[in-house]
Amino acid sequence: MKRKVRMVAAVLLVLVLAMPAGIGYGANPDSTGTVQPMGGKGGSCGKAPGTWYLGEAPANPDPAKPPLVFVQGLNGCSVHWSGRTQYYGNNDMASLAREHGYRTAFVDLHDSGGSAASQWDNGRMLAGLLRQIHDHFGQRVNVVAHSKGGIDTQAALVHYGAHPYVGRVVTLGSPHHGSHLADLAHSTWAGWLAELLGARSAGSESLQTANMRQFRSVTDSHANAGRNSYYTTAGTSWGPLFSALWAGGAYLAVHGKNDGMVNVWSASLPNGHHLFTTNLDHDNIRLGRTALHRIDEILSTAAPASQPVMAGMDEVAASAEAVPDRGDHWVRGGPLAAGEKQEMNVTVTEATEAAIFTLMTSGNNVKVELTSPSGKTYDNRSDVYGKSEEKEIFQDAVVQAFRIDAPEAGTWTIRLASQDEDAYLLTGTFLAPQTVSLNVTSQPETGSEVPLSLEIMETDKLNVKDLKVDVQVTTPSSQKKMKSASHRNRLKAVSKESAFKGELPKLTEPGVYNLTLDVKGTDVQGQPFERTVIRSIYVEDQDQKR
Repeated sequence: MKRKVRMVAAVLLVLVLAMPAGIGYGANPDSTGTVQPMGGKGGSCGKAPGTWYLGEAPANPDPAKPPLVFVQGLNGCSVHWSGRTQYYGNNDMASLAREHGYRTAFVDLHDSGGSAASQWDNGRMLAGLLRQIHDHFGQRVNVVAHSKGGIDTQAALVHYGAHPYVGRVVTLGSPHHGSHLADLAHSTWAGWLAELLGARSAGSESLQTANMRQFRSVTDSHANAGRNSYYTTAGTSWGPLFSALWAGGAYLAVHGKNDGMVNVWSASLPNGHHLFTTNLDHDNIRLGRTALHRIDEILSTAAPASQPVMAGMDEVAASAEAVPDRGDHWVRGGPLAAGEKQEMNVTVTEATEAAIFTLMTSGNNVKVELTSPSGKTYDNRSDVYGKSEEKEIFQDAVVQAFRIDAPEAGTWTIRLASQDEDAYLLTGTFLAPQTVSLNVTSQPETGSEVPLSLEIMETDKLNVKDLKVDVQVTTPSSQKKMKSASHRNRLKAVSKESAFKGELPKLTEPGVYNLTLDVKGTDVQGQPFERTVIRSIYVEDQDQKR
């Protein structure tokens, strides 16, 4: 219990750094407060949420260029534009912007204080800061936003009236349509680990694909949506091999190309101008040396775009549904007692290009071992293994990952052994022909029953009659309380069809529901077969809609 309290307390200090040299103090830019030195990992941003900072004045300022405001992402803070990145040393965005003659400002939103907030809370706060920064410079500013910061910025401009203070917005790897990693974090299987880490926050909840679908529905058609010009970018690299970012990329791979945190299809905006899709990951897409030369021309004026910039749009889909799954997931999770050993089996089917196993725990003392059908063992000494630490959605989780190309078909065994009390989330991603496909109403209303249909795609490889489909549901209120699923259900097989159908009971709460479907049975060789489908749906408030 003491370990758990210490862990949660440590998480609340969030990966943030001390304020870097070159950024002045205070919401009042005329203040002469002390400049904080650059810090390492740990500590806080040094200033409270709701504060903004002037960047160091350029030696040769270009008066024709509008000032730039930099907005951080999930669990981030202002120092992330000049401080240490997870994989690539210090970010030189602030210094290079200064060398290019830009006047700069940096903001700290709710996440800087250790509690990741929704786009609504961050957007409301950011709107006030943008007004102050605009008034200080006496002109419109342009915004450069990383990851969720792009969503926070759009909320500020569209829903909280900050559009008069801003000209253009460039988003770097922003999940405008959500991330399936956020769906995973709020799934039933992730409950134990997320509770121990404190990983379920209003910020991660808002990034579930259904929540962002709802945000798009009230934002894209809003009267303020076209008052600013938005430019989007996307990456396709998963970062360093076996890094936590790489593990995220592996999980997202069944949903299409991604940067380790955000799929390419999610990084675009229906009314935006897509600048580029290139071989960058979610960490280095925000660096000055990789990004500024690509966006400098766009940022050099605050004038509305004269015409769309469509480079790379052939790779960008308008929604998640436009990119079919190209593989399957298997997910398990739960508590680990000190000294406990757990053993699980999972089937790898033929024609699997790669099997990627990822274990996340809160502590560093959990050993994992894989055994193939022929008895070959993989552990932390294998060249297909790596270990790292996650810093965004599953903040401070220890990640151990394996990638096995052309894996043996048959039953694999995974063994876990923990020295300490802990919790785990274990995912298997199988890059192969898709086995199961879920159909569900995207935005039902409260009081309605929600039909579900799970189709079995590879019927020649499975004993369809033996399959069972269990559904676990996390409700909006239980997500806010950081608790696990509130009820279970089972889909029924449809006679003479390779599908399972059912419906969720009437959903009375408006908001996001997270669905975890577990498919269990046997394949045609009699081997046990299990797969997991995780999705989120947004239930609209029927009374408010009317």
